[in-house]
Amino acid sequence: MPTDYLHATYAAGCFWGVEARFREQTGVIDAEVGYIGGHKLNPTYHEVCTDTTGHAEAVHLTYDPARVSFEDLIELFFNLHDPTTLNRQGPDIGSQYRSAIFYHDDAQKEAAEKIISQLNHDQRFADPIITQVVPTSTFYRAEEYHQRYFDKMGRK
Repeated sequence: MPTDYLHATYAAGCFWGVEARFREQTGVIDAEVGYIGGHKLNPTYHEVCTDTTGHAEAVHLTYDPARVSFEDLIELFFNLHDPTTLNRQGPDIGSQYRSAIFYHDDAQKEAAEKIISQLNHDQRFADPIITQVVPTSTFYRAEEYHQRYFDKMGRK
């Protein structure tokens, strides 16, 4: 894989739909679902679902910055979920469904914070954005049956 590709990691609720939509984005080279931000080594889906491991369901992207910017990916991220609800997306409740941007460097952190500040200032959402902006940590790839789940189930 070329070394000029970059990485981005987002948590926006259940990872299946988030992964599917990011895969459609021009410039995204790869997307994989998994778990990040918790304290248990090598968590399983069933463990994460207990809301006791501290992990969020997340999507880890490899992208080409010559074709899509980190800022554009953040805009898509905010269009994919409700960033104003704490530990909840639709019917899914628990910290594993939190809204978070796991930044990989200071530039990503600054971009995320700037966009959140602007969106709050513009009152794009009825309530303030509560999305966490936190440093990346170990990303544990989810079990194979979760990867490209919508493709496997014949859904788009």
